[in-house]
This record gives sequence, structure tokens and C-alpha cells, in this order.
Amino acid sequence: MKTDSRIIREFAWPNPIDNYEAKLRVAQKVAALLKDGDVVGVGSGSTSFIAIGVLAERAKKENLRCLAIPTSHEMTFACAAAGLPVTSLWEHTPDWCFDGADEVDPALNLIKGRGGAMFREKLVMRASARSYILIDESKRVDRLGHKFAIPVEVLPATLPIVESSLLSLGATEIILRLAKKKDGPVITEQGNFILDVRFKEIGASLERDIKAITGVLESGLFWGFPVEILQA
Repeated sequence: MKTDSRIIREFAWPNPIDNYEAKLRVAQKVAALLKDGDVVGVGSGSTSFIAIGVLAERAKKENLRCLAIPTSHEMTFACAAAGLPVTSLWEHTPDWCFDGADEVDPALNLIKGRGGAMFREKLVMRASARSYILIDESKRVDRLGHKFAIPVEVLPATLPIVESSLLSLGATEIILRLAKKKDGPVITEQGNFILDVRFKEIGASLERDIKAITGVLESGLFWGFPVEILQA
């Protein structure tokens, strides 16, 4: 039975979705992987939002039982609106997960986190037996950082310490991400700030080095994860 909340039932993506047709095609590819009884980790972003609808439609049409583990409030809303039952990592381990990406390099390293959910996305990805990244050609880059900065989730009280430490690692630009429909910074599901950080070079040790800074919860640099790419 779907939720009685009109707000949740009518939840829609807040902005026009770029490359919608390509994202729909790759959503259909990942939905085709669903088997009866699967527990699926659900990443955040517009591609994942589209995939939730396609996944729920297939599950309903073919009477497939499945559970979703969402990585953000908006994905929880989307699952509820689509009639897709949700669970958590406390209760279930995902059989597989899917997510989008902001950038993918030739070695399949990723930058993610424009939606600010990289902590839970990385947590679900670590817990999943298989991870599928849904992209179109525009997400392919020769080197990470070409188009997007690395999002870094920071405990608010540690902001000056983290800023100084990131500069010591070679950061060339650090911007506090500001909200669009509230005054002040974006606040994550964990109650933290997000810094968007650029580096001249991004190497194999940078994810570890950023995570080692006191006050950093997570970064949007996904280096060396065993992912499979599904491309429109």
C-alpha cells in the first residue's frame, strides 16, 4: 500500500533532467537485472531517480519482490512514491546497487557527490556484492577533476582545520557549497557542510589522504572501487 502523504506521492525531480532519454535507456538496462527477492542499493541523483521508477514498474508488472536501500531523503521519497518498499543496512545486505557519477576516468575511478549524498552512497557501495554505475558519454573524462571538484563532507566545527589541511594536500580551490532555497550552506543528511575542492593532480593516495583529515566524514572521490559501467 502506498503512502497517504500527498507530499511524498507527488514527489518529483526539482529541476529539468539533462539527457533524459539517455538516462532512461540506461535505467532500463539496470532494471532488467532485477530478480525476485533482490535487495537493491539505490544511489542518488537524477539518473537514479529515473531508475527507481523503471525498477518499480518492472517489479509491479512481473510481480517481483524486492527491497530498496536508499542513500538520501529524496531517494527515500522517490521509492515511497513509486511503491518500492525500503529497508536499511541494519536489516539487509544489498545484493547489488546502482548509482550515477559526475565523472568516470579510463580506470573507472569516480567523482560523485553533486547531490551531497556521497557518504551513504559509498557505504552502500561497500556493502554491495556488485555495483553498477549508470552514465552517458558526457560523464567520461580522461582525468578526474576535469569538469568537477571533489565534494568533501565536513563536520561544521572543524571547518578551519579541514580547510588548512586540504590546502596542505595541494588544493587549489576550496568553496563552501551554499544552498539555493535557504540562507547559508548546504546541510547533508548527517548535519554536515560540503566543501567543493579542486586539485591540480588527483592520484591514487588522495582519497585516503582526504579521509585522514580530522573532521572529514567522507569525500566524493571513489578510487579503485570494483564497479561495472552501464552506459546509454
